[in-house]
Formats: sequence, C-alpha cells, structure tokens
Amino acid sequence: MTAPRTAAWGALAAALLLAGCASVSPDGLRSQVQTLADGRSAGVAAPALPSADPAARARADAAIVQWLAGPLAADDAVRIALLRNPGLQARLAALGVADAQRVQALTLPNPTLTLGRFRSGHEREIERTLGLGLIDLVTLPWRTRWQGQQMEQATLDAAQDVVRLAFDTRRAWLRAVAAEQVAATQERMHEAADAGAELARRMARVGNWSRLQQAREQALWADSAAQLARARLDAATEREQLSRLMGLWGPAAHYTLPDRLPNLPVEPEASEGIEARALRERLDVRAARLELDRVADTEGFAGVAPWAGGIGLAYTRNTTTEQDTGHADVKRGWEVELAVPLFDWGGAARSQARGRTLQSAAQLQDVALRARSEARTAWLGYRTAYDLARQQRDAVVPLRRFISEETTLRYNGMLASVWQMLAEARASSQAVANALQAQRDFWLAEADLQRALAGTSGGASSAVASTALPGAAAGRAANPESQGH
Repeated sequence: MTAPRTAAWGALAAALLLAGCASVSPDGLRSQVQTLADGRSAGVAAPALPSADPAARARADAAIVQWLAGPLAADDAVRIALLRNPGLQARLAALGVADAQRVQALTLPNPTLTLGRFRSGHEREIERTLGLGLIDLVTLPWRTRWQGQQMEQATLDAAQDVVRLAFDTRRAWLRAVAAEQVAATQERMHEAADAGAELARRMARVGNWSRLQQAREQALWADSAAQLARARLDAATEREQLSRLMGLWGPAAHYTLPDRLPNLPVEPEASEGIEARALRERLDVRAARLELDRVADTEGFAGVAPWAGGIGLAYTRNTTTEQDTGHADVKRGWEVELAVPLFDWGGAARSQARGRTLQSAAQLQDVALRARSEARTAWLGYRTAYDLARQQRDAVVPLRRFISEETTLRYNGMLASVWQMLAEARASSQAVANALQAQRDFWLAEADLQRALAGTSGGASSAVASTALPGAAAGRAANPESQGH
C-alpha cells in the first residue's frame, strides 16, 4: 500500500510543479516575434520592436531622431515603423494578453470547501468537505503542450503582421520617393509648356499665328498644369501614407526623402527553387502546419472529454455530537465523483475532432498551394518589371536623349523651329517620368517577391500593371510635326 500511495503523491506533486512553472513572458513574447521576423523584414537585419522598458524606449526615440535628421533611407523607414506604428504596438500588446490567458488556463482551479451544520432532537452534526476537480490536474501535461502550441501559433501570426508592416513601409517609401521624382519631372514639363504658351500668345498678338495655333499651345499648357497638380497630389498622398505607417505626425513628419530611387541590380534573381523556398520559409505555412499538429494531437482526448470531465475527488470529515452525553463521533472518508457514460459516449465529440483534423489538413494544403502560386506570380511580376525598367533605362531614355540633342543641333542650324524644341523637351521629360515609374515598379515587384518567398501572403502584385503611359499627353508631346512652326 505504501508504494502506490507514494506514486500518487509523487504524480500530484509533479502536476502541481508543472502548474507552478507556467508563467507570463516578461516581454510579452516580443523577443520570439523579433526572432521570427529577423531576415523577413524587407531587408532590415535584426529589427527592433517596441519595448515596455522606459530606457529602451528612450534609446529608440533617440535613434529615430537621428534617422530623421538626414534623407530618410528605406531601411530606417522600416525600423521607425516597427518601433512607432500604433497598430503594431496594439498587436503586440494583444499577444501579451493572450500569453496571460494561457497562464490563466493552465492554473489549476481552487479546491472547494463545503461546510454544513445539522441538528436533530438529540444530536448535532457538522460536515466538512474539501473537493478538487481531477480532470484539470490529470490533463495538465497535455494541456500545457497544447497551450504552448497555441501560443507558438499566435506568435507566428504576430510575426506575420510585423513582416507585412515592414514590406508595406518599404513599398510606401518607394512610392513616396518616386512620386517626388515624378513631380519634379512634371514641373519641368510644365515649364516647357508654359514657355510655349507664352510664345504663342505673343506671336498671335502680333499677327504671326492664328487663334487655332495659339489654342493648341494653350491646351498643352492646361494639360501639363493638370498633370503637375496630380503629380503634386500623388507626392503628398504617398508621403502621408509613409508617415502614417511610421507613426509620425507634427514636426517629426517634416523629414526629407532621397532624390532618387536605388539603381537596378545588374542581374535579376533567378527563379530556381522559389517554390521550395516559399514552403520552407513562409510563416503562414509554418502556422498552418503547427495548427494541424495541435488539432491532431487533441483528437484522441476529444472522445474522452465529455464523460471524463466530471471526475472529482473530495475529502469529508463529519462530526456528530450527542447533546445529552456530549459524546462526539468523527467520520472521515474520500469521495470520488464520476460521470456515468449512459447517454454520451463521446461519439459526436470524436466526429467533431476528426472533422477539425481534416479541416486543418485541407487548410494546410490550401496555404501551401497559395504559397507556391504567389511565389510564381511574384517572380513573373518581378522579372517583367525588371525587363521593362531596363528597356526604359537602356533604350527609351537614350533614344529620347539622342532625339533631343539632334533637335538642338537642327535648331542651332535653323533647321528646326522653337516649337519643335519645346515639344521635344516635353517628350524627353515624359520619357524620364516613364523610366522613373518603371524603376519604381521594379522595386515594388522586388518587395512583393521577397514577401512571397520568406514572409507571408500579401495579395497579388499590381506593380507591373500600374505602369501606365500617359498616352494622350505623351502622344501630343512626342508629335512635334503636328504643332507647326
């Protein structure tokens, strides 16, 4: 009898020890999120996340001031967003709440104490019962593992939000820099159109031009003014989006951006092994695989839980006292409470568990299929954007520069009119704007590719589709012969 009793007390002590080991993470699991996001944060190595430590926050604020002092680099914009974005801070705080709920779920329920006092004609009875639910105690090791798996999955979800914010910020930075470059180009185009409109007005005033020729130049001026207004609006909007992602407002939002985008890489990234890399490194695939493991692990317990959940153990000590003689009789004993599986044998629960396992398996397959497809689609967009950007840089812009130089020579030799000079200046500026947009679209496609390979799902890329030539304006600007002399 001694050995089984010793084993029972040992098991009880081990269970209580496990219950006591569950504790809340001091940093709210932010270090785990940071580890998962490292290498997946839009090219930023070891990105820092907002800390609850006041000293760490002060150091982060000082670093942000330093980053904002000069032209804001893309990596610094990502670092600021990860430190200052309020949405991410709320997401990490929610992860800390979930961790506290995990510890609460693993905490054993308090035992119940029942007291009763009964009195008859010749005796008085006092009942004392101390009860404890056994199912939470017996299943504590398994519940500890399942809760840990759930928290690991929640950490993976939070890391995906970090990755999305990092790539969204990098995309916003690319758009903001490109929008300011395009706005500067549109200003040069408008200056050329303004000079042409003024010259046309003077020539029409002295009678050298008809009203029709003057109206054509005024239409070009009005069109360039509208394009300039839209370009300035795009620049302000993209800059506001970047500031919002970085959590900046007021004087802190008056930062400067670089005056040009990064150059194109010499060689594009190859497509070999992109699907395998996506399946190996993407966080959503890891989260779906972990969910399947957890659900399959709990399937065996699901059929037992309906009738095993009511197991309880109680210790009773009753005292009966005779009022006439004062003699007291004490009764002690244990009570075990069991649910009789008369109606519910757990069949429905087992079916439900099997269904959840099949559901998780199908979701894993769906996530893996989407990861493969997004990797292929992102690489196609990346490669097409690279070819288009190189075509603009290596063929269109040099060709337009040659045409501009030849037109200048012809103008100096009095073989070309000033209108052809102005039209060529507008066409050259438009070609530069198109090249800038193509360069921007390549870097946007590159960000989409990296997110699709190592991060998580981010939607279809529209970078290449967004490359649209302003057809009407470009056509008018590139056709100087229609302007006449």
